[in-house]
Amino acid sequence: MSKITPFLWFDTQALEAARFYTSIFPNSKIHGREQFEHTGPDEKQTVQIISFVLDGQEFQAMNAGPMFKFNESVSWLVDCEDQSEVDYYWEKLTADGGEESQCGWLKDKYGVSWQIVPKALGECMARDKTGNVMKAML
Repeated sequence: MSKITPFLWFDTQALEAARFYTSIFPNSKIHGREQFEHTGPDEKQTVQIISFVLDGQEFQAMNAGPMFKFNESVSWLVDCEDQSEVDYYWEKLTADGGEESQCGWLKDKYGVSWQIVPKALGECMARDKTGNVMKAML
């Protein structure tokens, strides 16, 4: 396991989300599932933790109730080689209720924010000392 592992809090969809994500990204799999009976906020709820890997990056997801929601302050950046890869991830992650945003941002059907970005954009921004690339992107 990585020293730092992103940990996602879901109401009830952790396993469903892990299955969704591992179906999209190469070199991905679910490798652990734990259940803790009567440990949720209301003492009747079962907490479930799912461990999975997305293209080499470890993640954990937990079902623990509706207290917390995802927002844009945290997002996952997907560095894409070309437009076809951008289109692939954009289509998959916005499917079945995801929401498109601007500048390569989207929310998937679980409310998790993603940035789908071509590598060329980062390279252009690194060379641009005037800020024109950022202005054009926005």
